[in-house]
Amino acid sequence: MKSIIKKSMTLLLVASLSFGVPGCSEKENIEDKSRETVTFMTISFNPAKSNTGEYAEEIRKRIEDYCGCNLNIIWVQNDLMEEKTDLAVASPATMPMIMTYGGPVTAKTVSAAKNGLFVDLNDYIWDSEKYPNLSKILPSVAESLSVDGKLIAIPRARAVGRYGLCYRTDWAEKLGLKEPKSPKDVYDMLYAFTYGDPDGNGKDDTIGLEMTCYTGPFDIIQTWFGCGNGWIESNGYLVPVHMQPEYITALDYIKKLYDDGLMAPDWAARPTENWSDGCKTGKNGVFIDVMDSGRRIWDYFVSDSTFTPSVTDPKQPASMTLYGAVNGRTLATSGYNGYFTLSASTCDTKEKIEAALTLLDRLCDDEMLVLTQYGIEGVNYTVKDDIIEMLDAGNPALINNYLDLNQMLAYLPSTEHVTSPHVKDTERMTAQKQAYEKALSSAVSNPALVYLANSATYAEVGASLQESIDLARTRYIYGEITKDELLEVNREWLTRGGQSIINEVNSQYRAKH
Repeated sequence: MKSIIKKSMTLLLVASLSFGVPGCSEKENIEDKSRETVTFMTISFNPAKSNTGEYAEEIRKRIEDYCGCNLNIIWVQNDLMEEKTDLAVASPATMPMIMTYGGPVTAKTVSAAKNGLFVDLNDYIWDSEKYPNLSKILPSVAESLSVDGKLIAIPRARAVGRYGLCYRTDWAEKLGLKEPKSPKDVYDMLYAFTYGDPDGNGKDDTIGLEMTCYTGPFDIIQTWFGCGNGWIESNGYLVPVHMQPEYITALDYIKKLYDDGLMAPDWAARPTENWSDGCKTGKNGVFIDVMDSGRRIWDYFVSDSTFTPSVTDPKQPASMTLYGAVNGRTLATSGYNGYFTLSASTCDTKEKIEAALTLLDRLCDDEMLVLTQYGIEGVNYTVKDDIIEMLDAGNPALINNYLDLNQMLAYLPSTEHVTSPHVKDTERMTAQKQAYEKALSSAVSNPALVYLANSATYAEVGASLQESIDLARTRYIYGEITKDELLEVNREWLTRGGQSIINEVNSQYRAKH
């Protein structure tokens, strides 16, 4: 039988070939020749819809006028972003001036930085008069985004206690389930959501856990069993989590979820593009990742155009419980989720560098935060007593005008900043903030993050080594390899450069402790 992992890779390859070369929208802006033109490659979660529509160009023009530049946005589908950044790095002369990366700094990024492909931002962003927002980067975050003492990126700030488990509240109530305190409780909930007919339609048409090829949820589940966040400190020594005994215990648990049919059998072949659709359409009841995604599912249930009735009271909308730590533990974010780099080859003058940084800084001002997230007053929303009231709920034609523009936001100095005007907190936003705050004390951080960026071996082979660990994890869960074969991959990790990474990380760690 063919490996489902190979099928997944084939699907991604086909998607890559069919995507073509990313570019700006079909309507070209009339550039102001007195201003620098900034090329910005960023994420599209909604291919062919991002910043489109009748008011799209007006919104773009407002951004350009406020930020003092001409803006060429290069939209790249989320699942293809890593591939597109790799291609861009391979041709430095044509790299977009600003490039978006997801997650923490990887070995590939470190290698590119060591080759001088990115601007050292230390020479610019600490000027609080020029960059009042960017200059407020947390020192610990700046350190984790530095290579050989050079700050290579602007973080996309995020709450630390952002990860957790979200579930259909009404499904749980119907089946008499309480908040899951332990991994066993989570298993019982997933089993009930899969086999207990939570929607009451008498059909076998639900699966507990919504899951795709993105395996971040597994990293969260691992913490429930005592695993670290990528790495863990043990007796004054930093080691990667796949060397922990708890790692195998966690994988056996995840494998049982899969074996017992509590997640889709083809999850490794499913793209992330429509990840939350299963919960939105009533096929799944549990979503494990950032809790704001769970809140957005809840928003979907409540919206007039997509109203989803509760299974316990059809007159009321369905709802989600945003629940952070299981067994007293969850994954911490790094304080950021992704980052922006400036290309040294295309930001080749001080004027271009400052134009790019001014754009990123001013996008964090109230006026731009409101425009890129809520659109135009009188078209997308009205304002009363400094409170934004949305007019475009459920109207894609209007929402598409500003759709995905928030992917250009660094959200500095804080994601908790309240704009003026602002959207009044709903019950759902209040629940999200409370969940973040509660999860903060249980969030497990990565103690090696700052050191990995400056490990020479990690820069050279870290990405491929991590891919081998992640692939082995997936194959073990699928039952394609045995536990002995999984452990052999872990041992090979050491001989292929992993031990050198451990030594280099701990050399830095001991120097600071």
